[in-house]
Amino acid sequence: MISSRHEGRVAVVTGAGSGIGQATVVRLVREGAQVIGCDLNESGLATTTEQLGDLSPGVTLLAGDITDQEFVDHVVTSAGGRIDLLANVAGIMDHFVPLGDLDDELWERVIAVNLTAVMRMTRAVIPGMKAAGGGAIVTVGSKASTSGGTSGVAYTSSKHGVLG
Repeated sequence: MISSRHEGRVAVVTGAGSGIGQATVVRLVREGAQVIGCDLNESGLATTTEQLGDLSPGVTLLAGDITDQEFVDHVVTSAGGRIDLLANVAGIMDHFVPLGDLDDELWERVIAVNLTAVMRMTRAVIPGMKAAGGGAIVTVGSKASTSGGTSGVAYTSSKHGVLG
């Protein structure tokens, strides 16, 4: 542990298997939090465990799809009834497919991961946070959503002002 900033707090981090989500897990654990991280990418979760080294006992990493309400419920239950911090970091790209070439399947998957899953995870933690008298929720958006373009409409639409 580097600092005790989050000592005694329980955090959930989506997208824990790579990039910003992985870095968030490592940082929160180093600051004393108990972390429940989740990601669809099992090998990425294994890399997160490797990065944590001796700190890994403070982490529960769950492989699953955050677009599935049952998995969201499982993540929340794994926290043992208390979540102080939620970091909605998971996100996927649409490979900047031009709108004319964007099919419904890709659109729906990007919206499901980048927007609907954020709503579901946030909705799932709010009752416990209210009962505890508060908490913190951070949702990662994207600067890409602030400008228009001829490509990437699913990604930019899903990352614009994510849940306010």
